[in-house]
Amino acid sequence: MFVVLLQFSDNKSKAAELMEGHNAWLECGFDEGVFLLAGSLKPGLGGGIVAHNTSLVDLQNRVRADPFVAENVVSAEVLEIAVARADIRLDFLLD
Repeated sequence: MFVVLLQFSDNKSKAAELMEGHNAWLECGFDEGVFLLAGSLKPGLGGGIVAHNTSLVDLQNRVRADPFVAENVVSAEVLEIAVARADIRLDFLLD
């Protein structure tokens, strides 16, 4: 399982013009079963994504394809979590 942190850079002002492409990129991640959740980092720091069903290398490539990352609107950090224990509702993450 992975956590992707997308923190705004100095180029944050381009976010509005790239939002449609970023949202399409997010939709693709959900449609392909890789993204579990996505949302904003508060207060206005950027965004975060929880991902699974992928490898670190594939996720890094996917993240580089995000228009926000490609245009330096955000800097991306991918953190891998070796899930050892989960609430019963999240047992699917232990596979």
